[in-house]
Amino acid sequence: MKIAAAAYPLTYFTDFAEYRAKVEAWVADAAGQGAQLLVFPEYGAMELASLGGRAVAEDIEAALHEVARHKPAVDVQHCELAAKHDVYILGASGPYFIGARPVNRAMFYGPEGIIGHQDKQIMTRFERETWDVVAGQGLKVFQTPLGAIGIVICYDSEFPLLARALVEAGAEILLAPSCTDSFAGFTRVRVGAMARALENQCIVVHAPTVGNCDFCSAVDENIGAAAIYGPPDRGFPANGIFAETALNVPGWAVAEVSLEAVHEVRRNGGVLNHAHWPEQLVRISTKG
Repeated sequence: MKIAAAAYPLTYFTDFAEYRAKVEAWVADAAGQGAQLLVFPEYGAMELASLGGRAVAEDIEAALHEVARHKPAVDVQHCELAAKHDVYILGASGPYFIGARPVNRAMFYGPEGIIGHQDKQIMTRFERETWDVVAGQGLKVFQTPLGAIGIVICYDSEFPLLARALVEAGAEILLAPSCTDSFAGFTRVRVGAMARALENQCIVVHAPTVGNCDFCSAVDENIGAAAIYGPPDRGFPANGIFAETALNVPGWAVAEVSLEAVHEVRRNGGVLNHAHWPEQLVRISTKG
């Protein structure tokens, strides 16, 4: 299969039709390159705050509510595009209110409609201390014709036990959408994503926001490069990188991957990190 990871810039819109046109063009581009699984970034939906005008978009709390109110229309369009192009799409995540405070929710769409959603599990300091975006409850593995897919949103990708729980539940591909405002932050997610591919011997897809956003202070700076990773072992690139975009350059990273290669490296790789994972647990002693 072919996978496409977006390095996605945030745009100011004057109406929803402009947003629709942008997303349609991005999906058509990736599908035109043969991609069957498309991954958009964390908090890419924050560009919808512009539909409330600059005063709303610049207000950190008002922006959350403005973005959340457009979710039904966003869902409709993504379902239409997934059906039109016969693709699977992880939409750009955004706020979804459960009670008084929002979670950070990524919707997963397929040709038949909404497959489900994944909420971010572990919140960054900004989300906890400034934005008051709250943690979701529970991880999911999505069974699709392309394979078993799990989602670790940004900071979640830096915690190996979350990814491991998904892999032990059957995940062969992990999607890691991100939004980081520094090169250090991007590097943390990049290193986490590559480490998850190594230790679980699976595919990891990293899709970040990129570029400056002068209208929404919560996501004003975005640094990253999109990439598709695998374990640096037999049947995979020696550096573990299938494809990547240039830093802060918008566009798709597109690569062809094989789940049979995942299964084979887990059976007969140069190392067997996936199979040997439990051994570390019995070798840790709590004695001095």
